[in-house]
Amino acid sequence: MPTREEIEAVLDEIRPALRFDGGDVELVDVLEDGTVLVRMIGACAGCGMSVLTLKAGIERALKSRFPDIKEVKDVNLDIPTTFGF
Repeated sequence: MPTREEIEAVLDEIRPALRFDGGDVELVDVLEDGTVLVRMIGACAGCGMSVLTLKAGIERALKSRFPDIKEVKDVNLDIPTTFGF
């Protein structure tokens, strides 16, 4: 498995494009099963295109460098939304 530092280095290559649109990504954790947990922040949090950015951009870049990575997940997508009901 890659180290946090190695993953951060790849994320640093992606960040300029995210920041151009007012967003960013934060590395939360690297699990032993090959899952990388991130948090999409700024304009990326809640954006309708964030899943595409996550899977086609971030996950693809990380998997191409580190074949041990199984999946990249946004921890924000696991938070239930109640809308006050």
